[in-house]
Amino acid sequence: MFDHIGLKVKDLAKSRRFYAAALAPLGGEVQMQGDGFVGIGPKGKPALWLTQGEPQGTAHIAFFSKDRGGVGAFHRAAVAAGGQDNGAPGLRAHYHKDYYGAFVIDPDGNNVEAVCHKAE
Repeated sequence: MFDHIGLKVKDLAKSRRFYAAALAPLGGEVQMQGDGFVGIGPKGKPALWLTQGEPQGTAHIAFFSKDRGGVGAFHRAAVAAGGQDNGAPGLRAHYHKDYYGAFVIDPDGNNVEAVCHKAE
């Protein structure tokens, strides 16, 4: 339900590589970039803005996946791109019976998730 999110990152190039790889299975790609910033999202709609700077704490961001396969693909891509596993793909019934998610820690310590809410 968000329009866009901005994160300050210590190493813009490293974070660009991480998020471009992790979000590719969910339809995200680099849409814009310039001096000190990168915008990533679906075609024509950058929704995650990374800016070079000192992070101010950590965040939890959950990205929508249209199916459970996308959640698994996100997790594999994020870990391969240097993310730290923070919860393998699986049901999280304590949220609701069809909550299927996976979690990774990004290069700046943020908890990044992909989630599918559909029953399969």
